[in-house]
Amino acid sequence: MAGGLEPHLEALRRELRASDPTVLSVLLALLAVVITFLIWRFVQARRSSRKAVLLLGLCDAGKTLLFARLLTGKYRDTQTSITDSSAVYRASNDKSASVTLIDLPGHESLRIQFLERFKAAARAIVFVVDSVAFQREVKDVAEFLYQVLVDSTVLKNAPALLIACNKQDVTMAKSAKLIQQQLEKELNTLRVTRSAAPTSLDGSSTGAPAQLGKKGKDFDFSQLPMKVEFVECSARGSKGEEGDADFEGLEKWLAKIA
Repeated sequence: MAGGLEPHLEALRRELRASDPTVLSVLLALLAVVITFLIWRFVQARRSSRKAVLLLGLCDAGKTLLFARLLTGKYRDTQTSITDSSAVYRASNDKSASVTLIDLPGHESLRIQFLERFKAAARAIVFVVDSVAFQREVKDVAEFLYQVLVDSTVLKNAPALLIACNKQDVTMAKSAKLIQQQLEKELNTLRVTRSAAPTSLDGSSTGAPAQLGKKGKDFDFSQLPMKVEFVECSARGSKGEEGDADFEGLEKWLAKIA
């Protein structure tokens, strides 16, 4: 088949060489537009196949209550999850836009294996932080977040990342700005101390070490391939169990990525 096309291709080449340079320029411009369009369609198709928003974080960060509040608006007593929970979430400003929320266990012995199961489907990740316990948990939070950020699948897909600073209804809660600064500091330390090749979430070596941020510069979240945002929120709400949750920033972010 290729041999049969060759005479036609050669004839086309001769015509292009003999044609007006302006015509050739137009044809090349059209070809560039077609290629750009095809690449855009390919990227969009890949993105649309990833419909999951993963809720990650340590135990007791408030992931499950956030999950319930987003879906029902109601408060409910929760306990430490030992398996995943999922449901379709529809953005309030566009009922046709939806994503699949997946609440993953935060226990140290479970969180990596569940993340491994769902990471390829993630359009976005909500990493929930307990703003009240943050000061004593900062190293554990940074350790888990580091594992997520250097994973090869996460780096390749670059899902949008939101750090949800939960429990802001409590007086002793740390601000989103302070949490960001402390996480950047801890992640920078981890980057320096992890000189060996990192291990992927499935336990296999990734070969060359994944570079977190820019070499030679202190780490900050703007250096990552995905867009990272911080919001302050409260799944419980300032009025307690009978009131509404306070997570307008989270809802706006979900509507944006849906």
